[in-house]
Amino acid sequence: MTDALDALHGFYAAEAEYLSAGGPGKADFGGMAAHLAPDVVMYQAEVLPYGGTWRGHDGMERFMAAMSDAWSSLAFLEQRFAVDGETVATYNRCVFQSRPTGRTLETSIMQWITVRDGLVTEFRPFYLDTSAVLAALTP
Repeated sequence: MTDALDALHGFYAAEAEYLSAGGPGKADFGGMAAHLAPDVVMYQAEVLPYGGTWRGHDGMERFMAAMSDAWSSLAFLEQRFAVDGETVATYNRCVFQSRPTGRTLETSIMQWITVRDGLVTEFRPFYLDTSAVLAALTP
C-alpha cells in the first residue's frame, strides 16, 4: 500500500471508532484529528444541509455534527481506491439512513482526497445525485 492510502485507512479507522463511541458531543474527536492536517479542508456541495467549506479540526468536528444531524447511519457496501502520489480517489457505494425522515438512500460518492506528510489535508466529495440526497432528507 502507499503512504497516502495507509494514512487514509488510518483516518477511516479513527472515524469509525469516533462514530461507534457516540460521535459528536459524546466521543473524543482527538483520535480523528490526529489523522488530519491542522489546516484540513472539507468541501461539500452547497445545496446539502451540511454543505459548504469546513476548515481545520474545529470545522471538521462541526461537519461531523452536521452530518450526524442529517444521517442516523451510513454503511459502506463497496469502496475502491486509486492512488497517485499524495492523491487518493475513492469510489464509495453506500447506504444512508435519514435522521429527519427515516428514509434510506443507496447511492455512490466519489471523493478526491489529498494526503501530505501522513495527514489528510483535503476532501472533495462528488455525489452521484444530490437531488436524491435532498429528497431522502426532506420531510
